[in-house]
Amino acid sequence: PDVIEWLTSLVAKSLVVTGGEGAVARYRLLGTTRAYALEKLEESGERERLSHHHAEYYRHLFEQAEVGWETRPTVEWLNDYGWCTDNLRAALDWAFSPDGDASLGVALTAAAVPLWMHLSLMEECRGRVEQALAALGPGASRDERREMRLHAALALSLRYTRGAVPEMGAAWTRVLELAESLDDAEYQLRSLLGLCFFQTASGGHRAVIALAKRFGTLAEKQPDQNDLLIGDRLIGVSQHYLGDQSGARLHLEHMLAHYHPAARRSDIISFPLDQRVMARTILARILWVQGFPDQAMRTAESSVEDARATHHGLSFCYALALGACLIALWIGDLTAAEHHVGILLDHSTRHSLANWHAYGCCHQGALAIKRGDLNTGLRLLHAGFDELGGSRPALRVNTLLMIEALGRAGQIADGLAEVEKAIAQSKQTEEHWQIAELLRVKGELLLLQDEAAASAAAEDHFRQALDWARRQGALSWELRAATGLARLWRDQGRSVDATASLQPVYDRFTEGFDTADLQAAKALLDALAGPNVLRIRSS
Repeated sequence: PDVIEWLTSLVAKSLVVTGGEGAVARYRLLGTTRAYALEKLEESGERERLSHHHAEYYRHLFEQAEVGWETRPTVEWLNDYGWCTDNLRAALDWAFSPDGDASLGVALTAAAVPLWMHLSLMEECRGRVEQALAALGPGASRDERREMRLHAALALSLRYTRGAVPEMGAAWTRVLELAESLDDAEYQLRSLLGLCFFQTASGGHRAVIALAKRFGTLAEKQPDQNDLLIGDRLIGVSQHYLGDQSGARLHLEHMLAHYHPAARRSDIISFPLDQRVMARTILARILWVQGFPDQAMRTAESSVEDARATHHGLSFCYALALGACLIALWIGDLTAAEHHVGILLDHSTRHSLANWHAYGCCHQGALAIKRGDLNTGLRLLHAGFDELGGSRPALRVNTLLMIEALGRAGQIADGLAEVEKAIAQSKQTEEHWQIAELLRVKGELLLLQDEAAASAAAEDHFRQALDWARRQGALSWELRAATGLARLWRDQGRSVDATASLQPVYDRFTEGFDTADLQAAKALLDALAGPNVLRIRSS
């Protein structure tokens, strides 16, 4: 009772500030009061004992929080624990200090991982986990389950701060080894999912399908059927990159139709991004590739809103960077692109998500180029590429932007070198989803050369692009290739051939007639028809 009285007195004298939401009050010291109190604490000789109690208290609190995360609503959970970050940092600083208790620090680090993950404090998480793992050096007593959890946290934090670096693959491999030795199905699933990402980022899409099937076999034995549906998403994403858009779409639509988010509140911790957001983001890209630009943009924006509702920064950045920003640029809606890119840059900066910030720089560069500011665009693209360190995911969504920018800037030789490298890598890894567009862009670059053989070489690349696009059912890539070929034939005086090549592709579209590609194709068809010919698009 005396403590309550003393605390009330300190609040009344404004030496302690009270706050907090809901039924639980929280108390803090003002800066000057805290400095004075620390001096007195040092003089008392009790600082180490109290620091130990403080760290133990927060270890116990976060262990309780991890259990509560399984059943409690996200916003409620964050209201209770999100304010604890400064106390957590202070406890860990003491625990790993020369006078601290490293074993307590390791336990506290492992317990705090869910908080860092959900607040998207990935750089902080990585540094703290590396510190904890270093304390498990030779001679340290080992808790294999705790070590497994720390390696999993390291792998996840590396993914979003450094990308698919070898250390990330090594960490997931260690998690899988420990999970199998402990017969821990949940962490086996987590590690297989992490290894799938590592292989996807490295271009090993066939390996991903094998890992996804292994994931599915294990998931079949688990009570949560969502796990099996995550296997569907893994296969669908790999099929998308391999160029099988219809197969990918079937897997992703099946996953989205049957996945029930309420079945597990801890998905963000078990699997670091919201699974529906990831599936819907890739589905939006597939819809655009297949020739449904309006549906693609609606799906991408729906994914952004779903991610926003999760209050999870990583999922939000994923939906923006790999979906909404990209599709807005593809369809030529520069206002929407500017809006989404601005949000991505702001959110990734506030949460120190360097990888996603680099994507934002690349998209901002592409936007500048589409508005005619080549110098700014190239500078931003180069900055984004440097920040990403040449990671495979960056290559997928940004290399084409860089190649086209080099062509527009007159750096044709550099553009051709980059596109030839990208085509070779695409064939080597079987990552064929953009190969039709790479071939088309190479054709456009060849036409910029002042060489007699350029037209024949460009025509050959346009034809190859058309063949790849038709085999994949990639109608949007097909339209771009057909438009390029029609322009070439128009310039050669072959207007009838140009119309015959482009009109049937244009007529297969049922939506998106306000998008940049379809407007360009329509303008070309109208010009080919002449001013006195009325063209009616077949329904």
